[in-house]
Amino acid sequence: MFHFLPSPITGTLSLILYIINTLFWFVPVIILAILKLLPLASWQRLITYLLDACAVAWISLNNVTTRLFTRISWQVSGVEGLTKKDWYLILANHQSWADILVLQKIFNHKVPFIKFFLKKELIYVPFLGLCWWALDFPFMKRYSKQFLQKNPHLKGKDIETTRKACAKFRFKPVTIMNFVEGTRFTPAKHDMQQSPFKNLLKPKAGGVAFVLGAMGQQIHKILDVTIFYPQGIPSFWDYVSGKVREVTVKVEMKPIHADLLGDYEDPDYRKQFQAWINELWQQKDQQITELKKGQSDLA
Repeated sequence: MFHFLPSPITGTLSLILYIINTLFWFVPVIILAILKLLPLASWQRLITYLLDACAVAWISLNNVTTRLFTRISWQVSGVEGLTKKDWYLILANHQSWADILVLQKIFNHKVPFIKFFLKKELIYVPFLGLCWWALDFPFMKRYSKQFLQKNPHLKGKDIETTRKACAKFRFKPVTIMNFVEGTRFTPAKHDMQQSPFKNLLKPKAGGVAFVLGAMGQQIHKILDVTIFYPQGIPSFWDYVSGKVREVTVKVEMKPIHADLLGDYEDPDYRKQFQAWINELWQQKDQQITELKKGQSDLA
């Protein structure tokens, strides 16, 4: 609707609407978070559904802002058959802060509200920590190898703690998100890692294995997501200011087999899991190469 505006104005107006929308929903989320403190299981379940409804509404209004101020042509495949009644783990490549808005755009109302695993220390972040807790973002505590060597009695304690934190997802479907590379792709990071992939950084198998170890009995399917920007990787500002004209997202649903579940400290399981995640990343790398080739052929 406002595509004719210069990009600086478009970006500024978009950001203002994103901020207003966030502040608006912050209030009911905090109120519901306080109400959730009442230690009644049925009451807390009701509040949990209301909180997720607030989060979904927040995303929906952000998506309205995107439609108003951008002219993005969305090429999305593989989202057919998804349902808000199932449990998913999203594994995606990461190139830009815009990736989060892209994922929220294509999955909103199709899968349960997307949540991230967070370090336990982040619960103390002012305001946000309370919101993440209220929205049932799972907080995890991981011990280093050096720490476990000094405290062997705590081996497996981190997984057990996370399992307990995720117990609430047994009654309510959830989607857990993981950017497998752990950071955004840049040519400099790619060179520094000496990544064997043309278009991706090295995947961090440990984080995915940790999630599956903690929630493997609850998450039913993996959503393998490939995000591609035909014009090149945009900044967040490029995205909100209307400079992005096309986004391609390919989603492939994969089952979670029993051999993907195990103790990452076990050398045999670790080797097997790393081989699996590297094969997945090799396929994704090839997919991006083909998308780039198709784009150059069109040019």
